[in-house]
Amino acid sequence: MNLSDKAEDILEALWIATEEEGDNSAHLSALGVGPEDEALRELDRLAYIEVKGERVYLRQEGWPEARMTVRRHRLAERLLMDVLDLKGSSGDERACEFEHLLRLGVDTKLCTLLNHPTTCPHGKPIPPGECCEEARLRGETGVVALTELKAGGTGEIAYLSTSDPKKMQKLMSMGVLPGNTLQLSRTYPTFIFKVGHSEFAVDQELAREIFVRKG
Repeated sequence: MNLSDKAEDILEALWIATEEEGDNSAHLSALGVGPEDEALRELDRLAYIEVKGERVYLRQEGWPEARMTVRRHRLAERLLMDVLDLKGSSGDERACEFEHLLRLGVDTKLCTLLNHPTTCPHGKPIPPGECCEEARLRGETGVVALTELKAGGTGEIAYLSTSDPKKMQKLMSMGVLPGNTLQLSRTYPTFIFKVGHSEFAVDQELAREIFVRKG
C-alpha cells in the first residue's frame, strides 16, 4: 500500500535519526506532528512505529520502508540538483516534493539512469537498492562528484552539472568530457587531476560539478 506523503516524511526523519544520528527515537516536535496526527496514526496502525509519550520509535517492521523513503529522497536530490541544476533551498524543496513520485519501481529506473550514485549532493549515503547490487556484480560502479573521490582515485567522467557557459568551456578545454578518464592526485587546497597526459587544478566549487564513475 502507498503511504501518505506526511507518513513517508515521518519515516524518513526517523530513519535518519536512528541510523545516522545515533538516536533511538525522535521527539514529536522534531517530526512536526502532534500525538493525534493522522499520519502518525497511519504508521501506528501498520506497526511501523511505536509512540511512547512524546517520543516516536521506528519499529523493525517499518525499517525497510523508512530506508526506501530516504533512498527516494536522495535520488531525487541527485536528479534535481545535478542534472536539472536546481540547487540550494529550491533544490531541497523540489526534492521533498518529487521523492513521493518515485514509487512502483520509478526509483529503480532513476537510479539506473543516474548510474547508481552512492551519495546525495550533500555527501550523505544513498541506501542501495537491488539494482545497485546487480550493477556491482556486473562491475558497474556508481557516479559521484569529483569532491567525493579520494586522492589517487580514478574514474570515467560521467557528466558535468554546470550550466555556466564559461565554466563548461573551461572544463572542455581541459578535456573534461564524458567518457574520458580522470585521475585525481590531490584534494587540498585545490583539486589537482590528470586527463590524458595533462594536469589541471580546479577549486572545490568547480570540482563539485564534475561527476565520475569510480574506477
